[in-house]
Amino acid sequence: MSIKGKTVADSKATLTVQMMPHHANPIGFVHGGVIMEQIDDAAAVTARRHSGFLAVTACVDRLVFQEPVKVGELLILHARLLRVGRTSMDIEVQVESEEPRTGQINQVASAFVTFVAKDENGASVAVPPLILKTKEEEELCRMAAERRRYYQQLNGKKK
Repeated sequence: MSIKGKTVADSKATLTVQMMPHHANPIGFVHGGVIMEQIDDAAAVTARRHSGFLAVTACVDRLVFQEPVKVGELLILHARLLRVGRTSMDIEVQVESEEPRTGQINQVASAFVTFVAKDENGASVAVPPLILKTKEEEELCRMAAERRRYYQQLNGKKK
């Protein structure tokens, strides 16, 4: 039985979360761990949309914080699929903050996250192939495959 492919657009996710005092340290900046959790949540939505299954985090790669986020700002996360394997999905998450009164948008963080689709018993399950429609999507997929090969070599794994 063949699984029907899906496009990058089919699984994109945007999450917006208001940052509250309980998300922050004593000087009013949001904890990095809170942002990391939101990155994981956004990537999980993308993985679920693509696979149709729950998915678990396998790897967080290249998480970079660029700007702090303050209490009261909106955290906006954009997640998109870059590449799929048999059961895994490589997802990019871009994080922005928005100051609601001014509309000022700042780039906050970015990360690459790998998820593995799981069935109701926790077994890995095959995911649909990714249909790439643009040159940018093809290039991002190629770069994601290179990252994967690099980390597999570091960990002593083949293919």
